[in-house]
Amino acid sequence: MAARLGIEFGWHYLLDLIWVIEHLDQTQGSRIIDAGAGVGIIQWYLAEEGAEVISVDRQSRADLPLQFRLCYSVKGLREDDLKPFYNCIIACSRQVTSKLRVLLSTIKCVLRVGLPKPAPGRILIYNQDLRKLDYIEDNSIDTVVSISALEHNQREKMSQVVAELVRTLKPGGKLLATVNASKDQDWFHEPSQGWCLSEVSIREVFGLSQSAASNFDQYAEHFRVLCQCSELRDNLAKFYFRSGDNGMPWGKWNPQYIPVGVMKVKDHS
Repeated sequence: MAARLGIEFGWHYLLDLIWVIEHLDQTQGSRIIDAGAGVGIIQWYLAEEGAEVISVDRQSRADLPLQFRLCYSVKGLREDDLKPFYNCIIACSRQVTSKLRVLLSTIKCVLRVGLPKPAPGRILIYNQDLRKLDYIEDNSIDTVVSISALEHNQREKMSQVVAELVRTLKPGGKLLATVNASKDQDWFHEPSQGWCLSEVSIREVFGLSQSAASNFDQYAEHFRVLCQCSELRDNLAKFYFRSGDNGMPWGKWNPQYIPVGVMKVKDHS
């Protein structure tokens, strides 16, 4: 799926995705928010599984690329959240020659074999700050997922983001989020422009009690295993090797933090 859509993963995204998918309940027919979605893979996976996904990101996806529109039922939650399909065709045709060749090849394929069968679920694009999801009602969402996104908010505003996401959940619904974790104190990771949070801060941001289960006492051992993980080291995405301004500068394997999964279940009260 990722290859077909032209999506490359961040160095720990495979771990994030596995953790979230393992903790999902029923997806078919569910209403799910992907918080901080961008054009990331989890929303398309959930649509393949038959979910209705509200794809939220503060960065606009109004000009969503052609490959996503051809394979999925995608609409804007509001009129301005997604430009019409024909605008995408026109935009592609105005690109450089190589882009035009790709466009023409795609059109010929569609004319020859027809559009691919869309996934059973659908995507609703919602370009919005996560702190104010005005178009989503209270207690209306089955699950919220967030893949390595919440740490890109300002530190002092993260609790507001979590509170707003929990507001939308039905009682008993889950918030499943992956975030960057540090051993003992918060610090800002410049290359990824994201916060690495201590256990104390994670509990505070997500409103978790001191009795909530945690394996932070094993942080050092988990970090050692992560640093020695050849599967992740040997399969870094190509984009890491093209720049020194990223989470693995020039493709050199050197993890600085651990990605962790956080689950919060909304009370029935």
